[in-house]
Amino acid sequence: KFLRIKSPIAYAQMKLGVKKLRHGMNFAFGGSGVFDTLGDFLPNMTTQIDYFEKLINDSVYTTLDLHSSVVLVALAGNDYGAFLANGGTNQGLRSFIPLVINQLSTNLKRIQKMGATKVIVTALEPLGCLPRTTESSSFKKCNATQNLDVNFHNLLLRQTVAKLNNETNNPTFFILDLYKSFTTVLQRKNNHKGKLKFETPLKPCCMGISNEFSCGSADENGTKLYKLCSNPKSAFFWDSSHPTQAGWKAVYTIVKSSLAQLF
Repeated sequence: KFLRIKSPIAYAQMKLGVKKLRHGMNFAFGGSGVFDTLGDFLPNMTTQIDYFEKLINDSVYTTLDLHSSVVLVALAGNDYGAFLANGGTNQGLRSFIPLVINQLSTNLKRIQKMGATKVIVTALEPLGCLPRTTESSSFKKCNATQNLDVNFHNLLLRQTVAKLNNETNNPTFFILDLYKSFTTVLQRKNNHKGKLKFETPLKPCCMGISNEFSCGSADENGTKLYKLCSNPKSAFFWDSSHPTQAGWKAVYTIVKSSLAQLF
């Protein structure tokens, strides 16, 4: 609403909403990364860009469309989760991070070459503050080591974006700082009216009834094996990884000024 555009239709549903094509396209797949991750048949970012390129080659979108559009490239850290799940070590992660950034850089240059003139790239949020990590401290504190790795990722991202922008006359790439916005909200106890907002910001609203289960778990009879908080609007996180609607709204209030500068 702030950008005065409608939510774009998902790529997989494009044939069901031809009239919505003019609002853009969402090529994202939950759980994906720049490399192959843990999901079955989960297209990585290169394949997602292939889908985008095919639509351009098929004249679904024109060069003029791209010149008057904005591209959002969001990377949420799934590559790092897959790296660790596949036997990688925390020490080895430092060597893997530059590989992720290098591939992201290749992807960004490809999108630019296709005709995009305004590309927003998200900085990585503080993964060490996600409930899946803070659970070990009873949701009391973030994991500083993980956040150091995230800061390294974001540092390389800033350097890469600066380098790409220096190669052209008009800057094409802009960073949306989710790290700063997340930490600002998580560390802020009061809202604008002085009332407590997210009293326990690191604790999710939806949790498994024990460590064996997670949000959404059920037994063979369909019995729920998870529990919900009484008021989702009072929680920043919905589950072990994702913010609630209220959480995202709070983040939005922080990044809104950055978006205003871009448009």
